Amino acid sequence: MTIKCKVSEYCGGCQYQGIEYEKQLQLKQEAIEKLLSKYGKVNPIIGCKNPLHYRNKVQVTFGLDDNRKVICGNYVPSSHFIVPVDDCLICDEKANEIINSVKRLVIKHHINIFDEHTLRGCLRHILIRSTSQDEYMLVLVTGSPTIRNGDLFIKDILKYNPCITTIVQNINNRHTSMILGDRNINLYGKGYVYDTLYGLEFRISAQSFYQVNKTQTEVLYKTAIKAADLNSDEILMDAYCGTGTIGLACASRCKSVIGVEINRQAIRDAVFNMKNNHIENAVFVSDDAGRYMEKFAKEKSHIDCVIMDPPRTGSDYKFMSSLVKLSPKKVVYVSCGPTTLKDDLRYLTKYYDVKMIQPVDMFPYTEHVETVVSLVRK
Repeated sequence: MTIKCKVSEYCGGCQYQGIEYEKQLQLKQEAIEKLLSKYGKVNPIIGCKNPLHYRNKVQVTFGLDDNRKVICGNYVPSSHFIVPVDDCLICDEKANEIINSVKRLVIKHHINIFDEHTLRGCLRHILIRSTSQDEYMLVLVTGSPTIRNGDLFIKDILKYNPCITTIVQNINNRHTSMILGDRNINLYGKGYVYDTLYGLEFRISAQSFYQVNKTQTEVLYKTAIKAADLNSDEILMDAYCGTGTIGLACASRCKSVIGVEINRQAIRDAVFNMKNNHIENAVFVSDDAGRYMEKFAKEKSHIDCVIMDPPRTGSDYKFMSSLVKLSPKKVVYVSCGPTTLKDDLRYLTKYYDVKMIQPVDMFPYTEHVETVVSLVRK
């Protein structure tokens, strides 16, 4: 059955709306093969069993239409025009209900909407995180620290959405495309939620990086961990480690884990997750991955395997050259940007042989693909 979102042609969030899922997988397979087949055989892409309502993180922007009525939804790509969205087909269904409920309550309580031109007003965005433990976090992103009628507003949100376990206010009054600012105020609950992944429990705060598709993340990590083929004598570096998910999942399979990530909040979460899961053979460092790798290389420290999960823009030369100087036996590259992966492989394959290329469909109905590449030292 072909499913078509009524605002897909304007929203731009789902580039493959209206295309049968099997055809989507075929298109993604062909795209990865075109980019990467020169480096080795591309395995058949691993599809998602439930390609709808998979996103455990959703964010929408609030604004006013031409008639000064409150709307919320997504920006039209490369613009600041908001497309109203009331039933996103790839987002958690209960999250969709929360968004619509919050919109009604914003109108009821006369909550001011932020104006990005004057940088005045209150509500700017909302962000919702959901977990497999049925916990829901609501983040209210505001331009000012004060929410008029805030107590009644929060009380009504909880009344109509009992699934919400915590509410956080994030302050962002800058002229920026970034959703979240630096300051958080805990309005209700603990300020974080928990999720289980690969047999471990992870704490997720408002600004934590956490994969948006729980089911496929399990598949992705299983693929990466199998590719690493670790043993109890080996030292693993988890580069761009985020909240430590991959590294901690590997900890029981190796001698020790070193995680490095530039986001300090993510490292705080990683350290908490390590202690919460009673893992004693891991250490996490807040630093630029390239700079840290360069330091490691200068000290001639020993690493057996590096699992790297860089941002969509890929790794920088500092990281790549330091990786080659360190010369670990194995490198597992987890990529969310196939084009930059191709560029990085052009450099890495001078020193490493590609053993496996495995695409994983983490984001059905979009053009994005995650790819795991296993490399061994020549």
